[in-house]
Order: sequence, then structure tokens, then C-alpha cells
Amino acid sequence: MSQSHQQPALSKCPGCDEPPAAGDLFCGACGYDLSAVPARAGDRPTMAITVPPAASGSGAVRWPAAAETDSSDVPAPVHRPSDLPGTDSGGRPLAEQEQQREQAQEPSAAAGQGAPVGPGPEPVGGPEPSAVPVRHDDRAEPGGAEHSGDFALAAPDPRTAEHTAAAAAPAAGGKVCVACRSGRVDPDGYCENCGHAQPRERDHMEQELGSVAAVSDRGLRHHRNEDSFAVSSTALPDGSPAVVAIVCDGVSSASRPDEASAAAANAANESLLASLPRGTHPQQAMHEAIVAASEAVNALAQEPAGAMEHDAHRHQNAPACTLVGAVMAGELLIVGWVGDSRVYWVPEDRSRPTARLTEDDSWAAQMVAAGLMNEAEAYADERAHAITGWLGADAYELEPHTAAFKPDRPGLVVVCTDGLWNYAESAEEMAAAVPADAQEHPLRGAQVLVGHALDGGGHDNVTVALLPFAVRPQGAGSACETV
Repeated sequence: MSQSHQQPALSKCPGCDEPPAAGDLFCGACGYDLSAVPARAGDRPTMAITVPPAASGSGAVRWPAAAETDSSDVPAPVHRPSDLPGTDSGGRPLAEQEQQREQAQEPSAAAGQGAPVGPGPEPVGGPEPSAVPVRHDDRAEPGGAEHSGDFALAAPDPRTAEHTAAAAAPAAGGKVCVACRSGRVDPDGYCENCGHAQPRERDHMEQELGSVAAVSDRGLRHHRNEDSFAVSSTALPDGSPAVVAIVCDGVSSASRPDEASAAAANAANESLLASLPRGTHPQQAMHEAIVAASEAVNALAQEPAGAMEHDAHRHQNAPACTLVGAVMAGELLIVGWVGDSRVYWVPEDRSRPTARLTEDDSWAAQMVAAGLMNEAEAYADERAHAITGWLGADAYELEPHTAAFKPDRPGLVVVCTDGLWNYAESAEEMAAAVPADAQEHPLRGAQVLVGHALDGGGHDNVTVALLPFAVRPQGAGSACETV
């Protein structure tokens, strides 16, 4: 049942500033609900206000005018408490306090008479830090706060040296809270002092190793980062270098996607570092690395039943992720993938053609390959990003894709998840997003690309690895040739 309340008289409508008629519940001009206007809240002071004696009988207090200043920058003098009629919190007139302070200064008025007997007046602007020590309001202190009328502090004063030293030196091996900078972080990731949740290590990751760099970020909408990457380098049997970049994207609808992507990236990287120095062809090594990554993700589904009881999706589906990788070995560029993460080729000379070196395992890609839709129609469909290939125990069939290229000109290899290419889908759009100096500064270039995705909305986790590819120009030809 609705209740009617007496409404305050309004001089004008809050919606259109027109004066309402007496007794109107709605504004006749704009229809504003005048009954929704709350009554003015009464004054509810949190502490008693003592009315000065002069104000109780003779009207308002007469405030003395401040002294004028000349053309110099000398400020006007500050009024003393006794200049205004009133009482302190104990009920004593302020003038009495000033007289007591003046009497306490008299013994020290003569020069050369030694230390002053009583405390002098504080200088304008407060006491000098070097002259007045920091004080704790402790009533147990003899002759101290018990006569001051102050209450004891509930916690140690953070200005003291002991508290500062304790805050700066947490327990050995412990982490300091990023919020209060003094509390210790418990194993659950919360500060024991202020309770602030700490950012997880995987929320933002960066790594630069020689000529390869990678950056991964949680994005702006996800509560955790389910991407992972691995970058490394090794030597081939002939002593020439081989550079590796692996990027994995956890499937959010599966259990523990963050663990799946980390396991796959680590397993694929370790497999390549083991097979490339033995002389295994890089394309075969990439195939074996994807198989090893699949086995690592499959193993996560075989954990004991009580291992992840807190995961609500644990019994619905197995951990899963996608994988894309690139290996630069000799004059070859090898790429391998399962899922919808991609590799792009961006030539150093931006007037040359760019290229996407992978084909998605997705619904949209299948529609385009079957000739049922063109690319624009397929990727506009809400089913476009449904993947048809992934690593995981519930994958229909593992089909690692590999391809070998021999670029005839210098360029940049961009290895990324859909958290980036959703904001730069075509090869031309990706090339436009890559900064001009990314070839010389790959880490900075990866940071710029992650920022591009975040500026675009950051709806997904974002991970990108950049591998500069340096070769001598060998004449005309396509930017990359499949062998």
C-alpha cells in the first residue's frame, strides 16, 4: 500500500524550473513527479556546538576585519583564538587560555635567562618539525596526554621511525600490499592489513629475449588472464640461431583454461628446445611440439577428483586451449597452430604486401572454405568465433597445422590471440596497428599492439609476440613463399 507524505512547498520544478501550482503532484509543464522531491534534511551535527556568550544575547558574532596588506607579498596576520568570543571544548573562555599562555611566557622574556619555564606560543603555520617531536597521545605518559584532553590513538603513529621501518621490511619472502604498502600478502592473495586483493602475476606479463618479445594482458572485461606464452632461443647443429614464440589462448567455457594455456605453452616450448638442437627439421619439430602440448593439456583432465573441487565447471568439460607458434631457423619461418590464434607477416617496407599465414579452425572459416558465405558475412555471424579445433581431452581429433615460408625480404612476424586480431582482423589492419619501429624495438611494439586492443575495448585477454625477421633482399617476389 502506498503512503502519502506531506511534500515541501516548491518554488520551481526541479525538471524545468517552472513554478508549480499549489497542491500539484506533477509539473504542468514537463510532467516531473513533484512527489519524488525529498524534504530538506534537518541539521544533525555529529558533535555539540557551544554557542559563544556574546552570540546568545546580542545577535550574530562580529568578526574582526583582517589587517590590510601593502603592495608587498607579506600576508595578513593570523587572528588569535582570543580575538573571537567563544569557548573551547572544555567550556573555558578562549580569552582565559590566552592569558595563561602569556603568563607562562613571562619568566623567559629576559634575554640570557636560560631555558624557558613554560611552552611558548606556536609560530604561525604550526610548529617546526625539527623543533617539536612527534607525539603519541598516551594517557599513561606522566605529565603528558593525561593533561591535554586528547584521546589515545588506536594504532601506532605511522610517522614514527619504528612503524616506518616495520612497514618497509615485511617478513622474509613475503610480498608487500600494493594498496597500503605495509601489509603482508597472505597465500590467498589478500593483504592481511587492509584486505585489498592483490593483482595476479598473470594479469600482465612481458618478456624480451634477444630479438623476440611478448606481452600478455588480462584485458578490461575478464576477471583473469587465460592466455599464456613462451619465448626462447636455441642453436641448430650448425651453430645458427633458432628463435621460438608460442602463444596459447584458454577456452573460457572449459575448466581451468588458464592452466591449460600455461601447460600447452610450456610443453610446446620445451619440445622445440629439445628437438631443434638435435637437427630435427623445424617443421617436423613444430608438429611434435603441438602433439606434446596436446598431451600436457590432456593430462590436466586426469587429476584426482578432489584436486579442483572449487571449479564449478570441472565435471562438465575438460581443460582446453588453442595454440599458435612460430620458429625462425636459418632462412625458414615455420608456423604451426590449432584453433583461431593467428600469425601475420608485416614486411619492413610497408609498401610491400602483408599476409596472414594461418587459417582459423572456426565456424566462420569453415563457411568460407565451403563457399557458403563470403568472409564478411561469415565473420558478422554470431557463430563466427566458435572454434572447431583445440587442444584438450574432449577434442574430436587433433589435427596440427604446420607451414614453412621463406621470406625474401625483412619483416616482422606477429603471433597473437584473437584478443588482438579482433581489433585488427585483416593483414592490412594489423600492419597499420604495428608501430614503424617495431622491427628495432619488438617489446615496445608488442606493448603498443596490446594497447591498441585495450583502447578498442579490451573485451578479451590480449597476447602478442613479435619476431623480427632479417634477410637480405633477393629480388622481386612475393612476401612469403610456401615450401
